[in-house]
Amino acid sequence: MSKVAGVTITPATFAYGPHPSQGADLYVPEGGGPFPVAVLIHGGFWRTPFDRELMEPLAEDLAARGIAAWNIDYRRVGDGGGGNEWRVTLDDVSASLDQLGAVSGEYPLDTDRTALIGHSAGGHLALWLSSEFQVSAVVAQAGVCDLYDAAHERLGLGSSREGLKVLDVPAAVEFLGGTPEQVPDRYAVASPSALLPLETPLLLVHGGQDDRVPVGQARAFADAAREAGDEAELAEFPEMGHFEVLDPRHESWARTLQFLAQRLKGGSW
Repeated sequence: MSKVAGVTITPATFAYGPHPSQGADLYVPEGGGPFPVAVLIHGGFWRTPFDRELMEPLAEDLAARGIAAWNIDYRRVGDGGGGNEWRVTLDDVSASLDQLGAVSGEYPLDTDRTALIGHSAGGHLALWLSSEFQVSAVVAQAGVCDLYDAAHERLGLGSSREGLKVLDVPAAVEFLGGTPEQVPDRYAVASPSALLPLETPLLLVHGGQDDRVPVGQARAFADAAREAGDEAELAEFPEMGHFEVLDPRHESWARTLQFLAQRLKGGSW
């Protein structure tokens, strides 16, 4: 339970599978609704131990503003996918949306107005999900938009200053079980850059000082999406790093709220 902007929010927790990571929290605004929904997908380079707690401040802020939040977890590398973690992760985020549909009848939700919001690797998953489900909008916050480039640029090797061991294998290579040259079919299925056009409005929010996922990921993807015919906006904050987007007090969140208001609430709160 937490209190944001004078509103106390107590999420309801649901399981969409037997694994502890197959869970989601639903934050429902006060009032009669029906409320649009934002699906929140945390990052962490598809690895444990990162979980949906990272997105809780955004979920609370959305609910206080009249948008229901579905804050999900999913199985990651290290969660026992048997060497097939990439497929398990994609299946889980898909199943979480199916579960949202299943519970929507119990709450005043308008799932016809659903946005996907993902941070870092969660940005990848949000973009990927929009190729599988029809949604109203997608926001990738410091998103890994292109798994090919993420592998070649060796993103996600870990950092001792974060208490993580430094790895020899880039995150995308670990996630997909090989390089683009070794497992090309997996990259073709999993990388949003290979799935364009996504046919949904996109907002890419990225910091110019991001030292984990370089802003070039967002720039190149926005250009490619527009060339493919998608509506894609790039909101670049030159002094921002990787994690400020998770702070609802940061100006980048205000930009996201503006985008969501246009796509989910007719342009106003």
